Amino acid sequence: MIKSSLQAILPESTPTEPAARDEHIAPAPRVSIQAFCETVETAAAVQSASEDRRLGKVHVKIQMGGIVAAIEAYRSAPTPNVIVLESEAQGDSILTGLDTLAEFCDAGTRVIVIGRANDVTLYRELVRRGVSDYVISPVGPLDVVRSVCGLFSAPDAKPVGRIVAVVGAKGGVGASTIAHNIAWSMARDLTLDSVVTDLDLAFGTAGLNYNQDPPQGIADAVFSPERIDTAFIDRLLSKCADHLSLLAAPATLERAYDLGIDAFDGTLDALRTTMPCIVLDVPHQWNGWTQHTLIHADDILIVATPDLANLRNAKNLFDHLRAVRVNDRRPFYCLNQVGIPKRPEIKPADFAKALEDQPVAAIPFEPQLFGTAANNGQMIAELSSGHRTAETFRQLAQLLTGRAETKKARGSLLTPLLSKLKKK
Repeated sequence: MIKSSLQAILPESTPTEPAARDEHIAPAPRVSIQAFCETVETAAAVQSASEDRRLGKVHVKIQMGGIVAAIEAYRSAPTPNVIVLESEAQGDSILTGLDTLAEFCDAGTRVIVIGRANDVTLYRELVRRGVSDYVISPVGPLDVVRSVCGLFSAPDAKPVGRIVAVVGAKGGVGASTIAHNIAWSMARDLTLDSVVTDLDLAFGTAGLNYNQDPPQGIADAVFSPERIDTAFIDRLLSKCADHLSLLAAPATLERAYDLGIDAFDGTLDALRTTMPCIVLDVPHQWNGWTQHTLIHADDILIVATPDLANLRNAKNLFDHLRAVRVNDRRPFYCLNQVGIPKRPEIKPADFAKALEDQPVAAIPFEPQLFGTAANNGQMIAELSSGHRTAETFRQLAQLLTGRAETKKARGSLLTPLLSKLKKK
């Protein structure tokens, strides 16, 4: 990336347009891009680039106003996977604007700057601040395509996908329902391209909860590992909504699902290269592959109900995963079905004392709401977008994806925890 950017800065080493058209540019994965332009020419180039086949999976939004408009936009909204900023200002002004923008950027957001200054010193300062690429204007559509695709195809580029595993401390605690609603919120509220992967091959409910009955799914990949690549996985995905796809379980008992420890590795590796967020609905089992899957997830959410068996299991899971993931963020846990009438319950404070950590949410028992959603194949936000439980799912989605807190989320149960995580 540094080499290609320096070539852009030094005119004598810039390839000619015909040669550039012959070069191989790998397609970009499913990511969201927001461009803040200062000139109509650059906006037109970005728009034309968004129609290029190599950006066919990319969601592009174009606004005018440059860095100033970007700062205002992200004061109260999460940032996308990639921000493209055009600035006609000189070096110090660009750096000052980027320093201000950095206060509102989420971790993992990649930034491309389009500027007029042909200055190696400026480029070095941009790299030091974490800017992914600097392109000299005027730019053409191919310049934008090359820059965006280069972010994800460079040898040292990190995989775009973030894996979030949701697992129940006990069977029947509603972990699958929570996983599906969180994924829905990632897609609808955060506009992150997401995929729900139902790992309960025999009894998975993701297809039912999303009102989908796809003919293919995760089993086709598990039992045909030699066929796995991004194109094959794409064909297995079922579209549930804008930005949300499903890799469904067959939910049949025609065969035994005795899986090896790395049964899902090929599928998840392929998903990582194209999908920004992968939510794993992990069944309540303890065997080689479930343990392996949880250990290798980027973040883990344990779901428990407030009783003694759940407390014991949650603590065992929590302690074990913390011990084997010493360099990762500790697992999160939430309490579900809180407040069932006449049922004695263990208080959240007792859970917090045993696990030495606070629950990130306490979801109340609301059988009418959840029952109606389940029977209709809907998410909670589809039934009542303003309901407090829908708001909880939105904030869990923010927490598990590392997105910045929005104004809508302030003043709720997760606010102190989100603020603490932003400071880290």
